[in-house]
Amino acid sequence: MVDDQESRGGQSGSAAVRRRRVCRVLESGIALVAGLVLVVVGANVRLWMMSSGHRFEPATAPAVPVVIVPGAKVGPDGAPMAYLRGRLDVAIELWRAGKAREILVSGDAAGTSGDEVASMTRYLVDHGVDPALVRSDGEGLSTRETCARAERLFDIDRAIIVTQYRHVPRAVALCRAEGIDADGVAAYCECRRMTVVRNNIREWLAAPKAVVGLILR
Repeated sequence: MVDDQESRGGQSGSAAVRRRRVCRVLESGIALVAGLVLVVVGANVRLWMMSSGHRFEPATAPAVPVVIVPGAKVGPDGAPMAYLRGRLDVAIELWRAGKAREILVSGDAAGTSGDEVASMTRYLVDHGVDPALVRSDGEGLSTRETCARAERLFDIDRAIIVTQYRHVPRAVALCRAEGIDADGVAAYCECRRMTVVRNNIREWLAAPKAVVGLILR
């Protein structure tokens, strides 16, 4: 009888230990998630603050020498997909309004979806932009590289960068960090809701890396 009671007591003690361990693991997990959320939110707030006063709609954008259009996916037929098409349409609108003399298209000429730069150039020319006014960089493999190469290889020191709303703060901050007096203009996007959600999540998660890079500079 005594042995049976001792056994039950031992089992009860072991269960309590297991519960405490589970609670500690859950608390650690919650703290980690909360910390990651804080970092992501803080980084995004930081980029919004850094780009404050430099975000515009097409109608209110200032005049600049050049518009920079970062690359994005192209379709199987080589034509720009919705995200990229929206950027190009705004660049064309700014050029037609006399707010930019040239357009720099910067992307991956050997992208997984195709040649982004060739696709962008064709689209601009097909919509009436003089080919002599289109400059291209086929090695703008990221937003940071697009900005750095625009300043270093094309001697751009004043520009508008056109991209989707959530991407504008990061793009402006990175370009300004590279020495370009950059403003951002939000592009159109006739996109599926899932595409918008996916890209917005991606953009939120990209903010901490961008902020760390800016700090390390």
